Amino acid sequence: REDAVKRSARALGFDQVKIARADEPWDAEAHLRRFVELGRHGDMDWMATTQERRVRPTAMWPDARSAVVVASNYGPARNPLERLAHKELGHISVYAQGSDYHDVMKKRLKRLARIFAEETGAEVKVFVDTAPLMEKPLAEKSGLGWRGKHTNLVSREFGSWLFLGVMLTAAELRADAAEADHCGACRACLDICPTQAFPAPYELDARRCISYLTIEHKGPIPLEFRDALANRIYGCDDCLAICPWNKFAKTAREQAFHPRIELSAPMLIDLALLDEAAFRAFFAGSPVKRLGRARFLRNVALALGNCEDESAMSAVERLLDDDEPLVRGAAIWAAGKLAPARFAALRATRIDHETDEDVRAEWRAFAGPDA
Repeated sequence: REDAVKRSARALGFDQVKIARADEPWDAEAHLRRFVELGRHGDMDWMATTQERRVRPTAMWPDARSAVVVASNYGPARNPLERLAHKELGHISVYAQGSDYHDVMKKRLKRLARIFAEETGAEVKVFVDTAPLMEKPLAEKSGLGWRGKHTNLVSREFGSWLFLGVMLTAAELRADAAEADHCGACRACLDICPTQAFPAPYELDARRCISYLTIEHKGPIPLEFRDALANRIYGCDDCLAICPWNKFAKTAREQAFHPRIELSAPMLIDLALLDEAAFRAFFAGSPVKRLGRARFLRNVALALGNCEDESAMSAVERLLDDDEPLVRGAAIWAAGKLAPARFAALRATRIDHETDEDVRAEWRAFAGPDA
C-alpha cells in the first residue's frame, strides 16, 4: 500500500511523497503551546482558539493513524533577493507570484485520496493549509526534510521551496525515516532577517516577521518595522532565499507555480491606482487576493515611502484621499519620508479634516512634540 500511494502521488504531479505516523507523541505540541503562551502568534487568534485541535493530528481526528505527506516544488528561476535592489518595484513573495497553490494542491490531493480510499477502503481526510493541522512537523517526521533554524522546512533535494499537503488516513501504513538536521553551525537565515524576528535558532516571533506584518496583521504596521519593509508588499523570502541548501534546488516544473509576469515585478505607482474592482481582477487566482485591497494598499504605500524617489509623491498623495483609513495612515508616513517639506504643507491643510482618530495620530506622529 505504501508503494502504491507513492506511485499514485507522483503520477498526479507531486514532486515528493513520504509517510509519517499520525498517532505518536511529538515535540511539536510543546513548541506550539510555548509559541502561543509567549504571544508570538500576534493577531492570529485562530492559533489560540484552535490550539487544542492543532496540537496533534489525533486531537482533530481521533481515528488518524498515518499521514501521507506530499510536496510540490515551487523553486524560482532567479534569486528573489535580487529584486530588493529595485525599489520602484513591489516585491511579492515567490509563493504568491503564480497560481494559488491551495487550489492546485487540493485538487490533486483529493484525487489521490479517492484512489487510495477505493483501493484500500480506508477513511481519508485531506489538508492544504486549510485546517488546524501542523503540516511542517508532519513533513519533518516523514523525512521530507528538516525544520531549519528559520522554522521552515528544508529539503536536501529542493532547498526551501516546497508546498506541502497532507492526507490523513485511518490505515496503518509503514512510516519513512525522519530526516536529520543538516543546518550545522550555519545561521544565514537568522542573520539576514530585516526585523530580527528570530529570538533564537528554531524560534520565530511572528509579530516581528515581515510575512506576518504584510499578510496577517490587520492594523497599521508598527513604526519600528516600516523602514525594514523596503519594497516588500506581500510576504518576505529572505530567510528562505539565503539558505545554502538552495544550491540543490530546482526551478518548479509545474507551470501553475511559475510567476505571472505582472506579479513578478509590478511597479509600485501602478499598484497604487488599483480600486476595489481592479484589485480583485488583477489578483484573480492569486493568494494576494485574500489579503484584501486595504491591507495590500497599506503595504504599497509604505513601500512607496521607502522607494527614495520623490516623483512617487503623486501616487502617495492619491492614497492620502483613499476611502480606507488604513491606506491613508500608511500614505501619511510615506509622504513624510519622501518629501518632508511637502508633508508639512499637506498636514496643515488636511489634519483638521480627518475624521479617523488613528489617521490623525499618523499626522501628529510626524509633526513634532508641539503638534
